[in-house]
Amino acid sequence: MPGLWLLGGLGALGLVLRLPGRIVLAMLFLLWAGIVLLLALLPDIAAAQMVGGSAVHWLVGGGIVALVLGYRAMLGRLRAHAIQPVQATVRHDDEGLSDAELDRYARHLVLREIGGPGQMRLRQARVLIVGAGGLGAPVCLYLAGAGVGHITVADDDQVSLSNLQRQVIFRSDQRGEAKASAAAGAMTALNPHIAVTPLNRRVTAEDVDLIAGHDLVIDGTDSFASRQQVNAACVAAGVPLLAGSITQWEGQLTLYDPARGGPCLSCLFPQEPAAGLAPACAEAGVVGALPGVLGSLMALEAIKLLTGAGQDLRGRLMLFDGLYGENRTISVTRRKDCAVCG
Repeated sequence: MPGLWLLGGLGALGLVLRLPGRIVLAMLFLLWAGIVLLLALLPDIAAAQMVGGSAVHWLVGGGIVALVLGYRAMLGRLRAHAIQPVQATVRHDDEGLSDAELDRYARHLVLREIGGPGQMRLRQARVLIVGAGGLGAPVCLYLAGAGVGHITVADDDQVSLSNLQRQVIFRSDQRGEAKASAAAGAMTALNPHIAVTPLNRRVTAEDVDLIAGHDLVIDGTDSFASRQQVNAACVAAGVPLLAGSITQWEGQLTLYDPARGGPCLSCLFPQEPAAGLAPACAEAGVVGALPGVLGSLMALEAIKLLTGAGQDLRGRLMLFDGLYGENRTISVTRRKDCAVCG
């Protein structure tokens, strides 16, 4: 029927434009509802005859699709509930490392800058990772592998085929699953000695209490508006924010921490870039390995910050150019007239 071709075309358009799944479903529902109303109220006009079928046929078909989607949503909620939080073999923070943990973290324990005390700090740490995409994927895996004891992963998106070119924490058979839940499952499969809490939603400026319950927030989101929201909540909670961003072949990384003398995001970028100056990866493109490089650097900086090793990036902005293999760091300062932290 031509109506089915119309629905299929609309769905394909949504995939090509990489629209969020909920928006595509809303578009398809509105078109389906319009077809049902047209066939029910004006079945004899030419437009209704071109669509094909009857209102009853379309209602039955819509009901079947709704049952399938409802079943998938129920499975997703059950899966999310099963790992929220996942605490496979987590020990109490005041207990020593088990034999399995001593073996697992042996390469950390022999490092002078980490050792046993640093590994215990990692196990006692609480980290919020905002965004489980290109940057969040390596951060999630490396912090899980490093033994960060309590990790919260927040993301409101679902796994899609276009993610798999760079988001190495997901698999092809996880298409359509909530990213936060899928990432949490991969992290606990890698290290059963940690607790991971998935949040299948965005983090906003109102989530001050959520952020205050963590020692560090890591932002791997892909829009300036999202970064502003997370930055505002971190400033209000007094929690350091490790943030990275990427586009095409380039990336940057810094630690926003005005509570300890560093700048916040708004100190460096008080206004959102003009349209077209900072396009998202879906529009500008990104080489697949770049988020792996920047995400690994973010995980490294997080481990340093949590253990007290080395010098962190507070007051410094790291710039990485993958196309020409260049890396440089510039000093950044807090602005007294900053609208967020001034």
